[in-house]
Amino acid sequence: MKARMESPAMLVPDAMQALQSLGKALFTSAEQTGIPSRTLFLAYLRASQLNGDSVCVELHSRNALAAGESAERLLAVSAWRDTRYFDDAERAALALSEAVTRLQERVDPVPDDIFNEAARHFEVQALATLIAGIATANLWNRLNVSTRQIVPVSKSN
Repeated sequence: MKARMESPAMLVPDAMQALQSLGKALFTSAEQTGIPSRTLFLAYLRASQLNGDSVCVELHSRNALAAGESAERLLAVSAWRDTRYFDDAERAALALSEAVTRLQERVDPVPDDIFNEAARHFEVQALATLIAGIATANLWNRLNVSTRQIVPVSKSN
């Protein structure tokens, strides 16, 4: 397998720096607002799974593991509704991630029940951070999927 081209984030002047700055701002905001980084990684992982972005699935899985996430919970993210692994706030973040990622699938893409459940668990700035983070994950997914970016295989794989 081979990528169609180098990532647009690498080719567009200053894009990578801007995207990395956005990522840092999101994690700084998450820390300030009390969103566990593990929750962000779960939301990003779910968006990446839905979008078929193998690069980001691996990246967010590795980052979540480094942040203390368990392998069992990561393996269960794709079936989060049917497992006991996630608390109510994480479930709200995962539902919001799915809704924001699947905008085209509903007349009301992010229904009130999903938004209100997330708002019940996250204060306004935290919710803004979560939404901006999910949108950023989707941006990366679209860059990677459209150009068929490939996960580098390490020698240990």
